Amino acid sequence: MAGTLFVVATPIGNLEDITLRALRVLREADLIACEDTRHTRKLLAHYQITTPTSSYHEHNEQQRTGWLMERLEAGTDIALVSDAGTPSISDPGYRLVRAALERGVRVSPIPGACAIISALSISGRPTDSFAFLGFLPGRRAARRNRLRALRSESRTLLFFESPLRLASTLSDIDEILDSREVTVAREMTKVHEQLVTGTAAELASLFRSRRPKGESVVVVEKSSPEAAAESVSDRELDLRFEGLVDQGLSRKDAIKQLAKELASPKRELYLRLLREKEPVDGER
Repeated sequence: MAGTLFVVATPIGNLEDITLRALRVLREADLIACEDTRHTRKLLAHYQITTPTSSYHEHNEQQRTGWLMERLEAGTDIALVSDAGTPSISDPGYRLVRAALERGVRVSPIPGACAIISALSISGRPTDSFAFLGFLPGRRAARRNRLRALRSESRTLLFFESPLRLASTLSDIDEILDSREVTVAREMTKVHEQLVTGTAAELASLFRSRRPKGESVVVVEKSSPEAAAESVSDRELDLRFEGLVDQGLSRKDAIKQLAKELASPKRELYLRLLREKEPVDGER
């Protein structure tokens, strides 16, 4: 009988932020697959857990997946952890999870700390719809192109950023996303926890004069309905409309879907799409 792959969330800072169930699973598992065994051993030592560990990180993920799958299929219970937070969220793990699912091995989540959700919950930004972008590209040109593609995004945006690029990235947000309000969460749950909110320009100036330590979670307010709709060209609007119709939606329903995605009035989109087209069903 195959073992179980437990995907275990660990603290993002304060070692007390771990569930009783996570501690029990880490004790009872046959093996713990860690992003960095040295880092994980500090947590294990704190809770007097002696389960054997094995490294599983971005540089050996492809090679180790096969070995770990052999262990799982032989009946070994494995707990997968990252250095902090929930595995597979911008961290190693998804290849092993996918391989386990493809081979019918049971995968069980052990929920707990997650930097993204923690930052979102204290940002004061809308939480009904949000997009997590991982790390933005390190090269400035690629990063700016990615931000341009997000001008019409009507959801709250979250991403990770390194201390070296934080000020530069905030400056790009100020220029490309029209100086939206931004929240930066740093060192969450740690002694020097910091949460700052302001315009992207204000925070860029702050972190340029006082370089932060450690990675940050950046939360960017969603675009206004007007900005979201205006940032989509007529050509892009046509293509998105035609794509929805090709998927089987009626023209009227396609308009409704676009209005929802762009947080824009249906009538306004209808007039832009109409131009030299036939009227949409039900619209006159």
